[in-house]
Amino acid sequence: MSELKHISTSPHIRSRMSTQTIMLYVILALLPATCFGIWNFGIDALVLVIVCIAACVLSEFLYTKGMKKDLTITDLSAVVTGLLLALNLPPTLPWWMAVIGSAFAILIAKMVFGGLGQNFMNPALAGRCFLMICFAAEMTTFVYDGVSLATPLAQIREGNPVELFNMVIGRTAGTIGETSVIAILIGAAFLIITGVIDLRIPGVYLLTFLIFMGLFSGHGWDPAYLVAELCGGGLMLGAFFMATDYATSPITSSGKYVYGVILGILTGVFRVFSSSAEGVSFAIIISNLLVPLIEMVTLPKCFGKGGEG
Repeated sequence: MSELKHISTSPHIRSRMSTQTIMLYVILALLPATCFGIWNFGIDALVLVIVCIAACVLSEFLYTKGMKKDLTITDLSAVVTGLLLALNLPPTLPWWMAVIGSAFAILIAKMVFGGLGQNFMNPALAGRCFLMICFAAEMTTFVYDGVSLATPLAQIREGNPVELFNMVIGRTAGTIGETSVIAILIGAAFLIITGVIDLRIPGVYLLTFLIFMGLFSGHGWDPAYLVAELCGGGLMLGAFFMATDYATSPITSSGKYVYGVILGILTGVFRVFSSSAEGVSFAIIISNLLVPLIEMVTLPKCFGKGGEG
């Protein structure tokens, strides 16, 4: 008697949650930051959110149709990519630039490499970095209450004082989704409670970053400065929502800690020694590229014949 068996390579991971459920949870977790960003920056932010999501979903739909592949937009991953990309954009960015970034994120950073789970870097951050290279002026222009302002991190670098309370609640210039630490942490808590993520990667990332800044920033262990660095830029959004991306982070337990340390060091290096006051996006993308090496080094040893006891 013959049986049809499906044979595939390891790892074989079992979970009660489907990909669609996980993506839905991520969308729900991003709603507080999204709603605050729209309330904070107005109609321009809402337009970018809608445009990015629509462009990402349409790009994936057209690719799967054109390449005669199974339709994948129902897993909601394209929606998550579009939403994350929008939250990483300044609210004044022209909508057509957002369309270009969305198409790049889906077509070049995701689908060309095989789709969900095969991409080697976070698609939303790939789209953001692509826009930073192509449209640097528009991507670094920030307006709050109708006035063009520098971000809090840029003000800190120039030696200007910042209001920590405003940074925590989000009443500052910045990208649509990065300004309110409270909104981001509400969403992060939801993901942790539902088991979508845990604290290993974001916890080690933030702790390593704090240690690095305390040692090398030139401000010592000044609490106000360290809190401002934690709250400023896209650090919280990146740590909880992008560094934890399943496809682009290590699957080994010890690898997650190594990955978090590398993220923290790279972010610190960019903020202290580079011309940019931010650095989170590039730190995550570079760390994504190192994931295969991290997993190779941290792969558990086999026991038994041919293994090491």
